[in-house]
Amino acid sequence: MKFFIDTANLDDIREAHDLGVLDGVTTNPSLMAKEGIKGQENVIAHYKAICDIVENNVSAEVISTDFEGMIREGLELAKIDDKIVVKIPMIRDGVKALKYLTNEGIRTNCTLVFSPGQALLAAKAGASYVSPFIGRLDDISTDGLELIAQIVHIYQNYGFGTEVLAASIRHTMHLIQCAEIGADVVTCPLNVITSLLNHPLTDQGLEKFLADHKKANS
Repeated sequence: MKFFIDTANLDDIREAHDLGVLDGVTTNPSLMAKEGIKGQENVIAHYKAICDIVENNVSAEVISTDFEGMIREGLELAKIDDKIVVKIPMIRDGVKALKYLTNEGIRTNCTLVFSPGQALLAAKAGASYVSPFIGRLDDISTDGLELIAQIVHIYQNYGFGTEVLAASIRHTMHLIQCAEIGADVVTCPLNVITSLLNHPLTDQGLEKFLADHKKANS
């Protein structure tokens, strides 16, 4: 499973990268705004700064919702760095844009996916990644994890190369359950990844080892 971090915060990205488990980054306009990044030139520069930290897979989202606009923005984003994956929304013109950009050799991430049918369309259009938002489905009392399982099953049936990128991950159990189901990627905040480190028996065991070591060498 690949670990992506869902943020535009450079410090968090560096920390996840330094941990040695980071495979990529996903961002969106909301995350950029949260970091105070305004204006197209600053956004482009920020994407480049992210690309300079990580080895690969930086999802950069288009703002347009029409085909021509998405293509124009997608081509500009792809010029920033070879690591860029263009993030396209799951709408009618978005599916067309996925196909176009894929044919141009540009990797894509189809975002805002909430049904197996949408995921099937994204794969047919050649998306590199499909991003089902499981946390947002949970918010409306729908099983987001079941959606991941359905998409994984459909893709395996037909050998699609599109990777299932589980998004809107809220906690460590989401992450672990996605791994059990077979999601190819999870994207989540830094604290979800670092929470995997924690277990009380690890803390107790280490405390006892250190106490015994101190006794043996006092």
